[in-house]
Amino acid sequence: MEIEKKFMRKAIELSLNNIKKGGGPFGAVIVKDGKIIATGVNRVTANNDPTAHAEINAIRKAAAKLKNFDLSGCEIYTSCEPCPMCLGAIYWAHIDKMYFANTKVDAQNAGFDDSFIYEEINLKPEDRKLKLQQLLREEAIAAFETWKNTTNKTEY
Repeated sequence: MEIEKKFMRKAIELSLNNIKKGGGPFGAVIVKDGKIIATGVNRVTANNDPTAHAEINAIRKAAAKLKNFDLSGCEIYTSCEPCPMCLGAIYWAHIDKMYFANTKVDAQNAGFDDSFIYEEINLKPEDRKLKLQQLLREEAIAAFETWKNTTNKTEY
């Protein structure tokens, strides 16, 4: 467990240092075969990018370094329990294991409240705060039909 603590301490260090650079208090480390292959910090306000969370930035760097969108065999260490977007990205990246320090309640208490997103996800689309309207499904379905019938595709 000492090696895991070492990597978590790195994620925490990144989160603290990022505050000094004008970023949010979040850091992430991706490890493969016992070595750090990528790190990320929250750059939402610095980059004017609402998706520039620490975990997303670390995943992007790791995928680029490994030249693979599939991060199987990797672990991620995050200074905080991931938001819904980051958790989804961690699953999509096929990361094997996640370690986190602060909880989503800790984040909420610090002013980073994602509870409304968790609640919205569980609602029927028509009951969500974000107004949704489906358009042109009959035309769009052609892309999925083409995908299903393509034989030289890379599945993910």
